[in-house]
Amino acid sequence: MKVLLADDNEDRSEAVLRRLSEAGIDQIVRLAPGQRLVDVVEAVKPDVVIVDMSRPDRDSLENIRQVSAQAPRPIVLFVDRDDTGFMEEAIEAGVSSYNLMGSSVPDVKPIVQAAVAIFRRYQKLADTLEKAETRLNEREIVQRAKARLMKERRLSEPQAHSHLRKTAMNSGKRMVEVAAELLSSSEKKP
Repeated sequence: MKVLLADDNEDRSEAVLRRLSEAGIDQIVRLAPGQRLVDVVEAVKPDVVIVDMSRPDRDSLENIRQVSAQAPRPIVLFVDRDDTGFMEEAIEAGVSSYNLMGSSVPDVKPIVQAAVAIFRRYQKLADTLEKAETRLNEREIVQRAKARLMKERRLSEPQAHSHLRKTAMNSGKRMVEVAAELLSSSEKKP
């Protein structure tokens, strides 16, 4: 497992590094001062990102939002103080595991494992939702194309459907592609 550690506090960072090493994680990359989190995530492609914020603020969440949007990964966040509002914003930004760090560094292995599991579950749900939305959009395009054929050529719904299916098979395209082309060409006509 490759971990990217983003923490500008040297002592705390060293403690987390030790815990990660004790957990058998030997591929650890540290974010250097001045580097953008999203750039390093895209370059290094870590399995997990650990962010430690001694003074969490909403501006810091922008980096996490960018990672979640551009290069989604499980993100473990350690903070020094409890703030329910900030926790909710962090989770909304893409944090998989929000952890309050006390005076000692916790055992990070189960935290990282849980963050990866939660992230995978979330990604699976997001992928399923995206596929369902795509199918619904495609179905709508086909329905609109059938409606246009029914109106312009005075076909029944089964005839319009058959026409689209036959045209798709003959052209080696998907039915939604044929439907979209039909709608597009009809819109261009005056």
